[in-house]
Amino acid sequence: MKKWAIGLAVAVLAVMIGYGQRVTIAEKLVAAAVPRQMATNQVESLGDGLHVVLCGAGGPMPAPRASGPCVGIVAGNRLFIVDTGTDSTRNLQRLGYPPAAVEAVFLTHFHSDHIDGLGELATIRWATGDDASPLPVYGPEGVDQIVAGFNTAYAQDFVYRNAHHGDAVTPLAAAGMRAIPFDAPADGELTKVYEGNGLVIEALRVQHAPVSPAVGYRFSYGGRTVLISGDTAQSDNITRFAMGVDLLVHEALAPNIIGMMEDAANGMGNAIVAKIMFDVPDYHASPADAAETAQNAGVGHLLYYHIVPPIIVPGQEALWLNGAEAIFPDYTVGYDGVSFSLPAGSTEIIKTREGL
Repeated sequence: MKKWAIGLAVAVLAVMIGYGQRVTIAEKLVAAAVPRQMATNQVESLGDGLHVVLCGAGGPMPAPRASGPCVGIVAGNRLFIVDTGTDSTRNLQRLGYPPAAVEAVFLTHFHSDHIDGLGELATIRWATGDDASPLPVYGPEGVDQIVAGFNTAYAQDFVYRNAHHGDAVTPLAAAGMRAIPFDAPADGELTKVYEGNGLVIEALRVQHAPVSPAVGYRFSYGGRTVLISGDTAQSDNITRFAMGVDLLVHEALAPNIIGMMEDAANGMGNAIVAKIMFDVPDYHASPADAAETAQNAGVGHLLYYHIVPPIIVPGQEALWLNGAEAIFPDYTVGYDGVSFSLPAGSTEIIKTREGL
């Protein structure tokens, strides 16, 4: 028998044996992987400084690499979240950031795509952590109503989980969320909403009318700064308070592609979708708008997020930017999992992950 035939027979035999033992092999692989996965805590592995991760890089449209808007900020091994869009909590877990480690959530405004993951985050944090009190949720006036609504919707779930797991795991006193409201500042002003362990978080007003209040947040720690815009049209107020920040995390919507979608909807006779596409550009910044803000503010790096519409085909990123790269070349288009580190006391801006 020729050597190739012998080799083929051996290969076939190996495949047959492997297939017959597939359950045993899978069991061993899972047994080895589960402890590593359960022990993963990206928060504890980061050095001192400000660290930013996109737990959701998109907006309300479905996308394979851009979940609902969510930005994770680690400052001195403490994890905070800005907005909680669809699938953001699951992305945190995929990325190794335990929901149990979340110290607080900061909401920019109350559009559904920015809050629809809030109940899941609060529940998983409660059920897998050891906090003695509910998840703090900061936000401008109106956050009380949001938090009360989620707590009401999840009230029976709290009862079920407590009955099943007991007070040692799911104490009712720690279930749900508690609102911490603040008055949105006027243009030209900052409101300090949090301070502790060297971290200062300030809110600034942004332009998202008719949505009001709407705010962005500036994080300062270890001599480093990050500003997160939330949803906004181009805003002089953002430029004012982004002056010299290390990392500007700015939303952007591509009006050229949205216009194509409007034309397509009109062509299909879908007047409702066409009207939505006509309406949305006026309260969002374009990639070029965000680039101009970054340039005028002299920021260290621009990270685009709340990517609308989703980037799903080859070459679309360039179409989405539509020349913005020439305005401000130090940029990154965000996808789920993109992360940056800003070591304390330095000027380094380090991209630590390209995405999930």
